[in-house]
Amino acid sequence: MYVCICKGVTEGALREAVYQGADRMRDLKACLGVTEQCGLCACHAKQVLDETLSQKSQLQNFISQPTCMCETAA
Repeated sequence: MYVCICKGVTEGALREAVYQGADRMRDLKACLGVTEQCGLCACHAKQVLDETLSQKSQLQNFISQPTCMCETAA
């Protein structure tokens, strides 16, 4: 779904930018141009940013947990 019609930015592009390191609206504006023209996309872009940062954090926490069950199986 398009978030920023002026720049043609989709939710997917926003999420990809967050997974590549964007963690503030300023970063999304710099790399994708969201909110530069009419600004109507700001609220939705912020929502996508916050949701994706939360998902990214949960994924990183999951990956950092030990997954080997060898020691408990013995």
